[in-house]
Amino acid sequence: MSGLMRGKVVLVTGAARGQGREHVVRMAGEGADVIAVDLCATLPGVAYASSEPTDLDTTVTLAQQSGQRVLPVLADVRDLAVLRDAIDGAVEELGRLDAVVANAGICIPRAWDEVTEEIFRDTMDVNVTGTWNTVMATAPHLVTAGGGSIVLMSSSAGLKVQPFMIPYTTSKFAVRGMAKAFAAELARFGIRVNSVHPTGVDTAMGSRAMLTQVAKASMADPRLRGMLVNMQPVEGISVEDVANAVLFLVSDASRHVTAHAMAVDAGVSEF
Repeated sequence: MSGLMRGKVVLVTGAARGQGREHVVRMAGEGADVIAVDLCATLPGVAYASSEPTDLDTTVTLAQQSGQRVLPVLADVRDLAVLRDAIDGAVEELGRLDAVVANAGICIPRAWDEVTEEIFRDTMDVNVTGTWNTVMATAPHLVTAGGGSIVLMSSSAGLKVQPFMIPYTTSKFAVRGMAKAFAAELARFGIRVNSVHPTGVDTAMGSRAMLTQVAKASMADPRLRGMLVNMQPVEGISVEDVANAVLFLVSDASRHVTAHAMAVDAGVSEF
């Protein structure tokens, strides 16, 4: 590790496992103290198992092996008031906030005519409102710190149409636009905002249950399956691949990078 984040404090949502866990562990390994936020309760409508408090405990234990302070926070990104209070307390305890990784999100694949009102609403609530809430609860602390970096986790589905997941694709295009809009208004405070767009990643969201759900939805129009194929001959990427990009964007190595949509997608958005 190179100590790129030494002396800084980073907040990560969706931190209990998967990409979120990797971001927490990587930031701590690079010298940052970390605020690890997760709901650790049942997520609405998803095919994969929801995280539990023990998952967040594991994340904290792994990250603390680097010798950094890691604060677990149980909070729902859909509830701004609760999220803001929890984050305010954690920032007060650690003394500052320098970077944010808004990683929490869900995906519920369905053919267009099987998307219910509940599926669309739940996806928007977590992926869009939850991301907005995260920025609104953290940006004031970055202003106080004199600047910082915010990374919003989008998807290759926020760069290119992905069939059989209209709510998810809609939400991830919204996150991409949100990053650019926040980048414009927060630039005067020295705050950079970027989005990251992975292809399928080896997490619970990419589990066999999820792949089965995608395959079932794709039966509605098998011609479109090719739109989900990566340009590189890989089925997916690792959490480490995504963490590398996020580390670059939150560190001073990218000090003049803002309003950028970074694809870590094995070429799927161009294929």
